[in-house]
Amino acid sequence: MTMSPDRIIPTRHLFGPGPCNPYPEATAALGLPLIGHLDPEFIARMDRTNEGLRVLWGTRNARTLPLSATGSAGMEAAFVNTVQSGDVAVIAVNGLFGERMCEVASRAGAEVVRVDHEWGTPVDAERVAAAYPNPTVIGAVHAETSTGVLSDIAALGAIKGDALLITDAVTSIGGMPLRADDWGIDVGYAGTQKCLGVAPGLAPFTISDRAFERRVPKPQSWYLDLGLLGGYANGAPGGQRAYHHTAPVGMVASLEAGINRILAEGLDAVTERHRSAGKALQDGLQEMGLELFAAEGHRLPQLTTVKVPEGVDAAAVRGYLLENFNVEIGAGAGEFTSTVWRIGLMGPNANPASVALLLGALKEAIAKA
Repeated sequence: MTMSPDRIIPTRHLFGPGPCNPYPEATAALGLPLIGHLDPEFIARMDRTNEGLRVLWGTRNARTLPLSATGSAGMEAAFVNTVQSGDVAVIAVNGLFGERMCEVASRAGAEVVRVDHEWGTPVDAERVAAAYPNPTVIGAVHAETSTGVLSDIAALGAIKGDALLITDAVTSIGGMPLRADDWGIDVGYAGTQKCLGVAPGLAPFTISDRAFERRVPKPQSWYLDLGLLGGYANGAPGGQRAYHHTAPVGMVASLEAGINRILAEGLDAVTERHRSAGKALQDGLQEMGLELFAAEGHRLPQLTTVKVPEGVDAAAVRGYLLENFNVEIGAGAGEFTSTVWRIGLMGPNANPASVALLLGALKEAIAKA
């Protein structure tokens, strides 16, 4: 049987805000023989994966694991386990994912105190500290995917007081330094589909002993109840692994392979590779006469936001790139959907060849689209 042309699966260069193209090792691991989620070999794999995640998170938290869902479920888990009716959640909002934090916290019953910042600018820790005395939790995004902005989480850790600090590290983990213990992060969540270079489907998660001891006794979500998940990921007292749900064993194998790939290269080398590729792209875009969106000095190297030139059809350019170069870049978020492009160089895509392809293709697309 011959496959018709309209059924051929294209190979895309995934240069949008995520997912990125996965590391080859992560893709290959998806083809490993499937084993059961209570098989001793899988339990050993989960233990190794958890330990690798501790390295990437910069933590010794015992309860560090990949939740069996995407990063958005990591956000849900963070809030349903830490806030309930009447608790106050101070949320720094400088983009779409800070706004989502507010929505999730409010649905968990918290009284949300928003600290709004101009999109494209980093979080101001002093403003967050002044927003409310002694809140239950403080939430912020480390690397805001919607705007390409990096915020100083350590500064928030320094002012949190008795509050628990919840941090979104979806776009930062695996591509830049994370120091959960040193920065005072109590609860952190991430995703696999960005700098980790793994397909979407898991949420790398960590919670400190301090936060775990203060968790909601019976959260509204059974599936994301960290009291139950602790026994699933790390074993119940006595060492017996508790059954909670059927783990996505293939995805965990892929995540382990992706982590091993990063650690083999070395975290410092991976960070420098992302930094170098991001700088080359941003320099090249500015040399083309384009203007960057995120505030200078706070730009993510792995996720660049660039203003669409006046008179250019943003969607037409994206369509031209996809049709002619198999290159995907992202639209802006929120009110900037048609005025900003988001360009990701994450995981294996953070390299000079990607930069050259992007700059050449984008220049042609702007001229011809």
